Amino acid sequence: MKKILLLSDTHSYVDDDILKYVKQADEVWHAGDIGDLKVTDAIKALKPLRGVYGNIDDEKARSEFPLDNRFMCEGVDVWITHIGGYPNKYNVRIKELIKENPPRIFISGHSHILKVMPDKKLNLIHMNPGAIGKHGFHKVRTMLRFTIDGKKIENLEVIEFKK
Repeated sequence: MKKILLLSDTHSYVDDDILKYVKQADEVWHAGDIGDLKVTDAIKALKPLRGVYGNIDDEKARSEFPLDNRFMCEGVDVWITHIGGYPNKYNVRIKELIKENPPRIFISGHSHILKVMPDKKLNLIHMNPGAIGKHGFHKVRTMLRFTIDGKKIENLEVIEFKK
């Protein structure tokens, strides 16, 4: 079993509140718009990190993180990309790819809107953790945490902070 902390859109912001939850996870996944790599360095100093770069990220972030990150966690196929859309409104760049070979969990960031929803046609769960950074229009900063146990995705929780 793995405890996952999922975050996105840090926009160069990391603090002790975020790092407290990082310490409780087995792995941290970042869905892009990292900003300053001090954010991912702070996370990697504590726990294993998987991530992607986002549209605001510079060449340093783009050389360290991929545009798409697809991997297996326990028995679950996971795909993370920053601008991916959501069920029935997938981004043009990935629309056909996701239909041809859907993952079990599809994660995107970018919108700053927390959203977890099933795609019944593709039998996947879409997750967007919202934004945990302070830059943007969102009023509440959010992250997600959950567990993966074999093929089971369980114990989903929303973590909220005031902006």
